[in-house]
Amino acid sequence: MQPNADAATDWWVICLCAEWCGACREWRETFMQVAAAHPQLRFAWVDVEDEADAMGDIDIETFPTVLIAREHQPLFLGPVQPSGAQLTRLIASLRENPQQAPLTSGAAALMLRLAAGVLPNP
Repeated sequence: MQPNADAATDWWVICLCAEWCGACREWRETFMQVAAAHPQLRFAWVDVEDEADAMGDIDIETFPTVLIAREHQPLFLGPVQPSGAQLTRLIASLRENPQQAPLTSGAAALMLRLAAGVLPNP
């Protein structure tokens, strides 16, 4: 693992959901439990409708969708099963191998827009 790989400001786990979505509302508590279990990472809940401008042309088709990034480099963007254990495994896998193939430029642009105006500052 690279130096500073565990720094809180290096890693983001962002849930992209919508308030109207029942699955998202049920998933939120589990997501927050995973966040509490990983205090060295930064977690955020983003309502895609409230933050439509930041979403740009990214179309979220399945909820919940998660964006995981190290610094501003997205490592994962996609739907996940609403399971704390599965999210924990995904996070562990990405932290063990953060040099996975980069995602589309759309994912990188989304992360930059979220970082610029939606996500809390460190």
